[in-house]
Amino acid sequence: MDGTAIEIRGLRKSYEDVEAVKGVDLSVPEGEVFALLGPNGAGKTTIVEIMEGFRDRSAGEVSVLGFDPARHDRGLRSQVGIVLQSTGIDPFLNVGETVDMYRAYYPSPRPVDEILAVVGLTEKRDTRVLKLSGGQQRRLDVAIALAGDPRLLFLDEPTTGFDPSARRNAWEVVKNLASLGKTIFLTTHYMDEAQYLANEVAVIAGGVIVAQGPPSSLGGRDTAASRITFRLPAGAPELPDSMRPETPGAGGVIELTAQDPTRLLHDLTGWALERGVALEGLGVARPTLEDVYLEITGGEAGTEGEP
Repeated sequence: MDGTAIEIRGLRKSYEDVEAVKGVDLSVPEGEVFALLGPNGAGKTTIVEIMEGFRDRSAGEVSVLGFDPARHDRGLRSQVGIVLQSTGIDPFLNVGETVDMYRAYYPSPRPVDEILAVVGLTEKRDTRVLKLSGGQQRRLDVAIALAGDPRLLFLDEPTTGFDPSARRNAWEVVKNLASLGKTIFLTTHYMDEAQYLANEVAVIAGGVIVAQGPPSSLGGRDTAASRITFRLPAGAPELPDSMRPETPGAGGVIELTAQDPTRLLHDLTGWALERGVALEGLGVARPTLEDVYLEITGGEAGTEGEP
């Protein structure tokens, strides 16, 4: 696939005197997983709802699979699947009946067995919805979104509240969807989730896109200095000036930064071996996606109640 699934230019949305989205540009190629990150209140939910056709824009151009979502065209509806944070499903239907009911709403639905296989619910086909675990119910939400065999899926924080095992299982479901060539637009608060799943990440803060790119290079992450951390045992000699941190770390942890960690590690371990010093907890790490995100957004946690 080499087309464009989503194209947004100069998108703005105002609520009376408050401008929630301030001229956003986005382009999402078909067949990719795109993640939109940002604190609560940053404008991401507003953008997603405009793309889904549930909210009108104040200005700008929006194209989703070649359609303007503001026109509520049935041709667009039939090609889009939406997984909301919470859904209302009849708890007394079984899994197969639930998916089959939603299939009836679409002109070219995907077979039930294929859908259940993709989301890992084949063995639960005859299980009533009320008997499913939280993670299994979330998989059923995805199955419902796949009922019409959509080209584009919107996943709104799909693993919120999951335990680590359930989150990993959900990630594999998303990977399965991507392998089918589906375009996936994902919103999430989990940096590791975005890093594992997304081809491209955009960070929104204050209604504007403040960074965009592959997770590995977002915000210059691929060229950022690495961190080397360790502790010195009691009575150890002082470090040479070239390896002495500017400020002492908390709890006795020494942190050094270097563009060339290999050379600094060579010098550091050579110094330690010559003097018989054990470097306790020695570790090397590049900035994580979460580090970059917090730096870009100023460490904002955001506020609840995003419009």
